[in-house]
Amino acid sequence: MENALMIGLSRQLTLRREMDITANNIANANTPGFHVESLLLRSQDAPTAESQDGPPDLQYVDAWGIGRDFREGTLDFTGRSLDVALEGDGFFQVEGRDGEALYTRDGRFRIDQEGRLTAADGAPVLDDLGAPILIDANLGEVMITEDGALVQNNAQIARLGVYVFEDRAALEKSGNGRYSAGDAQADIATEYAVRQGYVETSNVQPILELTRMIETMRAYESVSRFLSQGEELSRKAIERLGRV
Repeated sequence: MENALMIGLSRQLTLRREMDITANNIANANTPGFHVESLLLRSQDAPTAESQDGPPDLQYVDAWGIGRDFREGTLDFTGRSLDVALEGDGFFQVEGRDGEALYTRDGRFRIDQEGRLTAADGAPVLDDLGAPILIDANLGEVMITEDGALVQNNAQIARLGVYVFEDRAALEKSGNGRYSAGDAQADIATEYAVRQGYVETSNVQPILELTRMIETMRAYESVSRFLSQGEELSRKAIERLGRV
C-alpha cells in the first residue's frame, strides 16, 4: 500500500505543477509574443517498499521539463509606426539589465528620452551588430521595411537584429516574454518578414487552456480520493492486526 500511496503523491505533485503552468498560460493570453507552455512528464524508476510478493520496482511520475509551442500567434494591426511583428521563426534582440542579450517576439517598441529604440519596459533594442539603435526624431517618421531596415528621410539608419536558434528547446525563460540563449547558438535570421504597424498576439487558446485546467482539477481530485481510500485501508488493516 505504501508503494501505491507514493505513486499517488508523485502524480499529485505533477498535477499541481501542471495547474500552475496552465494558469500562467491563461494569465498571459493577452501578452504579445507569449508562447503557450506545457509540462513534460516521464516515468521514473524507484525502489519499492520491502515486500515478499510485490513487484521489484515501480514507475513514478516525474516532471522533467517545460515544453513551449513556438508557433506564431496572429498579427494584430495597431497602426503604430514602431510596433512590429515577425513572420518566421526569428526573435528580436534586446539588452537585459546586466547587459546580456535577450530574445523576444514582442515588438511593441518606442523611443526613450535618449533617442534609443526600446522595448515597452525600456530595454534597448539591438541592431544586427548587437548595438543599441539611435533615432533622431527631428528626421521624421521611421519606416521599417520587411527585412528590418529602419529608414528615415529616405536613408537607412539601422537594421533590427533578428536571430534564429537551431535548438529552441535550449532557450531559457527570463521573464517579460524574453529568453536568454543559454547553451543555444544565436544565428542571424535570413527567412523572415517584419510587419510594421502590427503586434504578434499570444498563441494561447483560452478555451483549450480552460478545458485543460478542468481536466487537471478532476485528475487531482481523483488521485486525492485514491489516497484517502488507501489511507483508510491501511488504518483498517492495522486495526485488524491489533486484534489478532
